[in-house]
Amino acid sequence: MENITTAALTRQSGLMREMRAIANNVANISTTGYRKEGVIFSEYVKSLGEDAPSLSLGTANVRMTSELPGTVTQTGADFDFAIQGEGYFLIETPEGEALTRAGSFTPNEGGELVTPQGFRLLDAGGAPVFIPPDAGAVTLAADGTLSADDRPVAQIGLWSAPDPATVTRRDGVMMTLGEPPEPVEGSRILQGHLEGSNVNPVSEIARMIEVQRAYELGQNFLQREDERVRGVMRTLSQQ
Repeated sequence: MENITTAALTRQSGLMREMRAIANNVANISTTGYRKEGVIFSEYVKSLGEDAPSLSLGTANVRMTSELPGTVTQTGADFDFAIQGEGYFLIETPEGEALTRAGSFTPNEGGELVTPQGFRLLDAGGAPVFIPPDAGAVTLAADGTLSADDRPVAQIGLWSAPDPATVTRRDGVMMTLGEPPEPVEGSRILQGHLEGSNVNPVSEIARMIEVQRAYELGQNFLQREDERVRGVMRTLSQQ
């Protein structure tokens, strides 16, 4: 009896985690550089002894980030960059280095390219990307070479996490690293473009309905099980 309730509760807990992930995806449908997040369910099986059935518990403790590309939109801004292919921009934050696909940058007072939150963009060597204050035309080559007045000033690098399991989502578009990033080769960077969210609103809403129905079924089962247990206890108390 306790095993049945425990199995149902672990399933309900996993469904709640998935519903939160879906709700966050839906909230970020229009967020530049957002990567869809999902939950991976796994099964934990425990033996209850010889000649006894095993106990199976469903858990959803592993979170997964979708690597599908988002829609690229042309903006025409000199410091809007979009990645075609794999990899992320490397950002310096007070909590350490982070990865992002959100490529909207602006020069700060010191001439360094920063995110809207003020975090500095890092180049292929891990140094801040600096734009001379007197720079005229700023161009970006597909390989990440950033030039001002036809003079190279920086090489924007693309990076990835060696082990995705060590990455922590800190907000909608930024991921904190658990270990040093690795450089990514073969991808292109487009100037004057931004990559949108890779969330498909139709599939997310459909999945939300499925998870909600599954959770309601589990809730109904727990209520019926509770009524059954109470009925047994009442019957035993009357004997």
